[in-house]
Amino acid sequence: MTPYIKEHKDRFLAELFDLLRIPSVSTDVTYQPDINKAAAFIAHQLNEAGADKVEVCQTAGNPVVYGEKIIDPKLPTVLVYGHYDVQPADPIDLWDTPPFEPTLKDNKIYARGASDDKGQMYMHVKAFESMMKNNTLACNVKFMIEGEEEIGSVNLGQFINERKANLDADVILISDTGMISIDTPSITVGLRGLSYMEIELTGPNRDLHSGMYGGAVQNPLNAMAEVVASLKDADGHITIPGFYDKVEILSDEDRAKMAKAPFSLDDYKKALAIEKEFGEKGYSTNERTSIRPTLDVNGMWGGYTGEGAKTVIPSKAYAKISMRLVPHQSWEEISEIFTKHIESIVPDGILVKVTTHHGGTPVVIPTNSTEFKAASNAYAEAFDGKEPIPVRSGGSIPIVALFKEELGLDSIMMGFGLDSDAIHSPNEKFGVDNFLKGIETIELFYKHYAAIK
Repeated sequence: MTPYIKEHKDRFLAELFDLLRIPSVSTDVTYQPDINKAAAFIAHQLNEAGADKVEVCQTAGNPVVYGEKIIDPKLPTVLVYGHYDVQPADPIDLWDTPPFEPTLKDNKIYARGASDDKGQMYMHVKAFESMMKNNTLACNVKFMIEGEEEIGSVNLGQFINERKANLDADVILISDTGMISIDTPSITVGLRGLSYMEIELTGPNRDLHSGMYGGAVQNPLNAMAEVVASLKDADGHITIPGFYDKVEILSDEDRAKMAKAPFSLDDYKKALAIEKEFGEKGYSTNERTSIRPTLDVNGMWGGYTGEGAKTVIPSKAYAKISMRLVPHQSWEEISEIFTKHIESIVPDGILVKVTTHHGGTPVVIPTNSTEFKAASNAYAEAFDGKEPIPVRSGGSIPIVALFKEELGLDSIMMGFGLDSDAIHSPNEKFGVDNFLKGIETIELFYKHYAAIK
C-alpha cells in the first residue's frame, strides 16, 4: 500500500459509504432522483480529484458522467468505464444489515453495490486522485461512468456515437469483474454474452375458482412449469433446437490451461451450502461457468402468492429467463430461436407472448497485447511478484463488445471482486483489502502502460 493510500484510506472508505447510501436502482423509475444524485456525487468527486473537464451528460435514459485529464496529447490515453447503478435489493428480509446503509464487518463492506460496481468503480477515482496529488499520473485519463449497466446499457451506444471525439483513447480500463482470491491475482480475458427473455402465458380471461373450474381449463402456471422444465434435460443440456450450432469448442490444450487455476470443489459446495454441483455433463464446474452456454430461470410467478390460501386458477403466468452465451453465438439469433421454440411447445389452450429485454455479445480479449502486458506487470508488482492468471468469467458486460465495435478498442478488465461477494444477492459485500489493493494496482497500470506503450 502506498503512503498516500494508507494516509487517506479512512476518507476513501467514508466517501464510498456515502455513495453506497444512494439507492441508485436503475430497474425502477421511482429511484430516478437517486440515480441523478449518484451521478452528481461522482462528478463532484472527479472534480475534487483533479479532472479538468467533468460533465453530467443527459441521455434518453440515465445520465453518463464524463471526465478527463489530458496532461500531454503525445502520451497514451486510458478510458475508464464503470457504472453507478445497482440491482434492486430485494428480497430485503434476507439482508442481515440494511442494503443501503453500508456496514463494515470482518473488514468487509456490506451494501448493495459494494462490489458491483460502486466499490470497484470508485477505486479508479481514488487511484486518479492519488496520482494527481503525488504528480505521478503517467497517462492521459478519461472517465465514462454510466447509470444503465444493470438494465443493458440501453442508451450507451447512442452516447458513444455522439461523443466519439471525446472518447478517443488507446485502451479501456474496467473493474467490474473478479479475481480468484486476494492472494491469487487474475485478469478476466473472456465474458459470456447474454440473452434476457420474458415469457407471458395466458389462459382464461380471469382468475378462476380452482374447485369449480379445476380440471376443465388449462392452468397457465402448470403450463409454465411444463415449458420451463422441458428446456433442459437430466444432463444439463439445453434442449432448444439449434442452440449449440455456433458454440465455440475449446481445444483440450486450452481446457488444460484453464484447469490450472486453483479451485476446490469442496470449498465451492460448502460456500453455497449445497451437497452436489449440477451442470452440463462432460464439463468441470469452472468450464460450466465460463466456456459453456447456460439457461436459467431468474423468476417465475402468477396466481396467489400472499399469506395463507386462495384457491384460484390464475389467468396469467410469467417467467424471466437468462441465457449466457459463448463466442460465435449471436444473442439476437438465440433470442429468435428461443422465441420460436417457446411458441411451438406451449400447450393447447394457452396464449403465449415472448419478450426480449436485452442482450450482449460474448467477448474474448487477446493476452499478447501491450495493454494486457501492462496490466500483468501491474498485478505482479502489487502482488509481490505473482503474475495474474488469465480467466474467463461467467458474467456478461455487454458494452465490452460495443466498445470494440464502435471505438475499435479492447478492454482490460482489472476486477478485484470475489465469487463470495454475493453480487445481485442479499448481503453483497466487498473486502476493504480488495478495495485498497485495487487502487494500488490501478495506479501501477498507468506507470507500466506509459513505460511500454
